[in-house]
Amino acid sequence: MYNINFNTPIKVHFIGIGGISMSGLAELLHTMHFTVTGSDAKMSTTTDHLEGLGITVFYGQRPSNITPDVNLVVYTTAVKEDNPELMEARQLEIPVIDRAELLGQVMKRYSDAIAVSGTHGKTTTTSMISLILLDAGLDPTISVGGILENIGGNIRIGGSGHFVVEACEYTNSFLKFSPTTGVILNIEPEHLDFFKDIDDIRNSFKQFTKLLPENGLLIFNGDIDNITYFTKDLACPFITYSITSEVSPAEDALHHYYAKDIHYDAQGFGQYSLYEDGEFLADINLNIVGSHNISNSLPAVALARSYEIPLSVIAESLSRFTGTKRRFEKKGTIAGVTIIDDYAHHPSEVTATLEAAKNYPHSRICCVFQPHTYSRTRAFLNDFAESLSLADKIVLTDIYAAREKDPGDISSRDLETALKEKGKDVIYIKSFDEIQNYLLENCTNGDLLITMGAGDVVTIGNALLGL
Repeated sequence: MYNINFNTPIKVHFIGIGGISMSGLAELLHTMHFTVTGSDAKMSTTTDHLEGLGITVFYGQRPSNITPDVNLVVYTTAVKEDNPELMEARQLEIPVIDRAELLGQVMKRYSDAIAVSGTHGKTTTTSMISLILLDAGLDPTISVGGILENIGGNIRIGGSGHFVVEACEYTNSFLKFSPTTGVILNIEPEHLDFFKDIDDIRNSFKQFTKLLPENGLLIFNGDIDNITYFTKDLACPFITYSITSEVSPAEDALHHYYAKDIHYDAQGFGQYSLYEDGEFLADINLNIVGSHNISNSLPAVALARSYEIPLSVIAESLSRFTGTKRRFEKKGTIAGVTIIDDYAHHPSEVTATLEAAKNYPHSRICCVFQPHTYSRTRAFLNDFAESLSLADKIVLTDIYAAREKDPGDISSRDLETALKEKGKDVIYIKSFDEIQNYLLENCTNGDLLITMGAGDVVTIGNALLGL
């Protein structure tokens, strides 16, 4: 593997520079005085921002974008081997590394590299941790997989040894990281187009824990099945947390944090009493909805406590955190209909979002769901039907293909059939324009309309609101 000498800036080209993680890394290298270029399929607010920094962005991917003076090419797992820029780089014998390898090398530059992993909740928890560290004056560098308003984007360049980053398990990319502190939020079946089964996924997270040094720290969700599988030969100490267990699930854990007396205010925002090893610490009032976000806040608390950050700072930071873009994000109101957008694209996430919505003011919950990838829809068809049944009215769009090609054996019609068998009010509509017209005719004053999915379903709500 090509090793970067960060003391000697070179010219680096990013294939797919507009991606949420790639753009952040591009900006980070730019601040280190590297010459950065990149390509993407189309313009976006992200590429506009990069160009405003002085980074050259090519639209469309072609061999001519890879010039002989490029010293390194960075790509993502979404880039196929027949990509013209990747092929040109190999033809010119220019070193190529993937995004995870670059991120792993960047992490080695920091004395405290915090990697937040888990099947769900990474962006929210990373953002919570980031805000607490900022409020505590620790000046971290932050790379988050969403837009965090507190830092004005998805990247923040700090001046300390603290680095906070999301760690995604897909294609085992997080095994290329170099963390000193690891967080594991949850482990569920996901990305089954890559992993064989849940045991394969658990093994991947087990390998992730082995990356932590002896002087590191693991913060682990104690509600995960058989946690001793992960902790029995762990090199470093660990902390557990839970929203279901007041008793530490592992006797050798340094500390165990849990939430007690959980309740929700009129807006559905979570509130709870925080306990450490059976001792009451503080009342926590969140500014975001759902029990899943109460769970997400606990590892942020645990990490902050390990840094001896005052409880008053922790509580204040969490009370000010209003979430990230596309995570139960209120977009606006039209004709008495409140429009929320959410990134949920896994059955567990759908359930968490719709359960949270039940505590939010509404007369009916109307959900426009865009399935994400054919493989995920096929693998979790019945689970999706069960999760979506929590909504009063469901509108289904076509499956968002993302990195996949249509195999011809699964469609949103299959999900529609499964929901109808459950007696649900569901309709499949092909075009977004038709969906908008349907919503205008069928949503009424007091309804909560949620556009949901990891694709471009957000544009439906934006169009209704004229955004």
